[in-house]
Order: sequence, then structure tokens, then C-alpha cells
Amino acid sequence: MTRQLDPFIARALAARAEAVAAAGGMVSPHRDDPIALRRFLDPGFLPSHAQAGPAPDVSYSEYSAVSTDGTVIPLRLYRKAGSEPGSAVVYLHGGGLISGSVALYDHLLRAYVQWTGVPFLAVDNRLAPEATGTAITEDAFAGVEWLREHAAEQAIDPTRIAVMGDSGGGAPAAGAAILARDRGIRLRGQILIYPMLDDRNTDPDPELEPTAVWSYDNNYTGWHALLGDRIGADDVSPLAAPARNRDFRGLAPAYIETGDLDIFRDEDLDYAGRLVRAGVSTELHMYPGAPHGYDWIGYGGPLTKRWRADRIRVIRAL
Repeated sequence: MTRQLDPFIARALAARAEAVAAAGGMVSPHRDDPIALRRFLDPGFLPSHAQAGPAPDVSYSEYSAVSTDGTVIPLRLYRKAGSEPGSAVVYLHGGGLISGSVALYDHLLRAYVQWTGVPFLAVDNRLAPEATGTAITEDAFAGVEWLREHAAEQAIDPTRIAVMGDSGGGAPAAGAAILARDRGIRLRGQILIYPMLDDRNTDPDPELEPTAVWSYDNNYTGWHALLGDRIGADDVSPLAAPARNRDFRGLAPAYIETGDLDIFRDEDLDYAGRLVRAGVSTELHMYPGAPHGYDWIGYGGPLTKRWRADRIRVIRAL
């Protein structure tokens, strides 16, 4: 049986295509051109996330952390006025490893904090191809370390810190969870929203390719920008591509979402399964009719109530 797009999402995609055509069309960048793909993707983040609505009670302060190679990584700590001391989330933005920024994710970060009351530390990690290998994950972990070191002054419980990332941010978020385990740090959780985990996922699946919002060409572009000629090699580090991990024991409890029309579907399901088999508490949601980015493509539709309620519940429970 052929899977079909959720009707609300299908209408949203059709409306988007009509608007693009009316504006004279838009040409997607060629495969393996990460800078062009960055320019193509970046303008879409703010308007998409703005659909979440206002967050009048949320403000942020700016800080910085130092990554393992000495690079200074900007941080933004978002808080809701009147929120009580407690847990916090270290957030890694999406963008296929090659695009996005904390500034471009501002609406989304404010929304999560407004909805939950939980502070979010957003890490403005470096991007590929300027940063390669495990550098982005080390940037993410630098955010975790900074928050732990400053937990008392920020009224945060250092035992209640989770990592979270969507799409391309799922790789450094999951990688930071592995790194935390390996360095003796217990995280409260890892929240992975349709995460990009496996550099080997570059051959088109005929079932998924027709509805691929994030295409296989884009996926190759992102991973090749990060790994160069090591893409697909046997010795790729799980800190760069977490699907390469072989030991899932002792990792932080996980919450994973994916869509059944997302090209990340199989790698996300496999990752969840390996966590479960290693004894890691794992909650998995696979939404039918949902392509990559289903939350913001179909915002306001029936699926919105489901993912919003689940994410709010999981974040508040940290």
C-alpha cells in the first residue's frame, strides 16, 4: 500500500508550490554545493517558526562557551519570566549541518520556553563545511559543560539537563549524549526531532523520494560537507554520525519523533530500536503521512496538537 501525505500537509505544500511559482519559481541548489544550499534554506526558518505565535514572557541573555579546539561558541539562554528553578534544555538547531543559526531559530526557541516554562540554552554551533568531523558535536557538548558549570548561578539543577535537536541538529544532540556518557556525565534526556543520524543514507528510496522535502541530494550535500571523502567509510565517528554508534548502553533516556515519509525514517527507527535493546528508556513516535519538517509545513493542522502536546509533556517532565 502506497503511503500518502497527510491531507493538511499536502494542501500546505501545494499552496507553497503555487506561491513559489507565482513569484517566478525557485531553483534548488545542485548536489554537493553546501554554501548555495545554505543560502537556499536560511530564509525559510524565521517565517516557518513564526507560526508558533508570540512569546511575550520570554527573553534571553547571551553568553559563550569554548569548544575543545579553543573556538568560542556563542550561546543564548532563553527564560520565561516567573519560571521556577529546575531543569533546562541544551538546544541544537537544524539546517542539515550546513545552515541555520540561533538567530534564525529565535521564534521556535521562544515558543518552546513560552509553552513549557523550561529554560533553553541555544548553542550557535559552527557549520559544515567550515567545521568538519566531530567539531559540531564538540560545540554542542561545550554548551552542556557551560550549563553544568554555571548551573547554580542560573538556578538550574545540573542533574536535570537534557539535549535536544531537530533535523541536522539531531546529529550533534545525539552525539553530545554519547560524549556525555563517555565522559561520565549523566544527562536527563535526549530529545531528537526527526534527527539526521546516518551519513550512509544517500541512495534514493523510490517510496520516499517523491515526497522528500529534504532530498537525498541535500542529505549527501550536508554529510559530504561535514565528512568530506570519509562519507560512508567504515571508520566514521559516532560523534559525527550517531548511527555509527556500536554501544548504546548507559545513554540518556530518549524521545524520538519522525514521519513515515521522511527520508530519515529508517535510520531514526533503527536508532530507537538499538537504544531499547541496550536498555535505554525510549519513547518513539512515527507520524503517518508526515514528511520531513511536518511540524512547520502543516502547522495548525490535526498533527500539530499531537506533537505539541507530546513535546511539551516530555520537556516539562525533565
